[in-house]
Amino acid sequence: MRTPTRTLGLVIGLFTLSSSALSADWSLSYIGQQIVASGTSFDGTTVGGLSGIDFDAGTGTYFAISDDRSGLNAARFYNLSLNLGQFTRSATPGSAGVAFNSVTTLQTPTGTVFAPNTVDPEGIRYNAATRTLVWSNEGQRSAAGLQNPTVREMRLDGSHVREFGVPVAYKPLGSPAGTTTGDRGIVNNLAFESLTFSTDGRTLYTATENALVQDGPTASVSGGSRSRILSFDVATGQAGAEYAYDVSPVAIAPNPAGAFATNGLTDLLAIGDRQFIGIERSFATGAQTPGTPVTGNTIRLFHIDARNATDISGRDSIAGDASVVAAKKALLLDLSDLRNDDGSALALDNIEGLTLGPVIDGKQTLVLVSDNNFSGTQFTQFVALQVSQVPEPKTWAMLLGGLCAILGLGRKPGR
Repeated sequence: MRTPTRTLGLVIGLFTLSSSALSADWSLSYIGQQIVASGTSFDGTTVGGLSGIDFDAGTGTYFAISDDRSGLNAARFYNLSLNLGQFTRSATPGSAGVAFNSVTTLQTPTGTVFAPNTVDPEGIRYNAATRTLVWSNEGQRSAAGLQNPTVREMRLDGSHVREFGVPVAYKPLGSPAGTTTGDRGIVNNLAFESLTFSTDGRTLYTATENALVQDGPTASVSGGSRSRILSFDVATGQAGAEYAYDVSPVAIAPNPAGAFATNGLTDLLAIGDRQFIGIERSFATGAQTPGTPVTGNTIRLFHIDARNATDISGRDSIAGDASVVAAKKALLLDLSDLRNDDGSALALDNIEGLTLGPVIDGKQTLVLVSDNNFSGTQFTQFVALQVSQVPEPKTWAMLLGGLCAILGLGRKPGR
């Protein structure tokens, strides 16, 4: 494994030496990337719009869902292989090591193909226990109509198994713009991007990218947005606890001022009891982090801890409710800090998906994927990161003992 160009770490619970506190005690470093050009075809479909990805350790392959709304081709997911050993820290990496194996059409509950603009697939996770996939549909709130966001389970052939019980608070009600008094539910294109199973497999989580209409404003340069993390009981499919999560403001102002800008929670990956890695993807037209290419994207990974967050399930609105304790968040990595071997900054596309990858040389990997929006000016990007453990609990105890001695915390009573 290469020596990291830049490593950023987060130490959780230094003074609480428990396995749960140490569940996120690691650092992340850049392995490399590969890029699939927009317009690439596979088995009669246009590859693109990859908004969610999940690794199947049993086969060593990945599932990736396309957010094509049955516009270019029927709504679908791909099975693909990624050879991370061929990933490179280069500004022009090519696509070596990326191989698409199959494509599968998503089916409606009645077994038909989704008609154009009736579905917006975004998140996907594989359940090895049942050999099925769960996937999220963002829904719609626009002049074209209102569509409820959904979370569904399907077989590997794309056929429908069941639908999870999304609470009524998420379902769009009222005006297409969502700006009229009494409007409720999701904001268009800011709903269920994410999916993850809990580490014990008993709970499924999704989240809105931004606040529900009745909960508050969407993210902007001047302010963030209070989204919701929603859980489901996997056995019953019924909704469970919900937690508020504060999405950060847009990272960099657009250029020119007033042009389109957004920031959203685009994926979750469970790493412990109500703890996650979350992707916040900020985009602003013409925005540029100093020293990086102009793509408009700022991609940040956060450690999210909802263990002490208020369960807001059953609440139609949480706007202005000071009693709500949101999930805690701490920055793990700003991908704008990553550098290629020649010192150039990593050009970032619209990263929306995250999964644990294979263990290589004893180190866990993370794999991210971008949704290129089927745009000729964007690209389907796979980024691989390495996870490195920080010292084991025994070592932490030794470090804590030394720290106590330095601070005088280990003095005997009476002295």
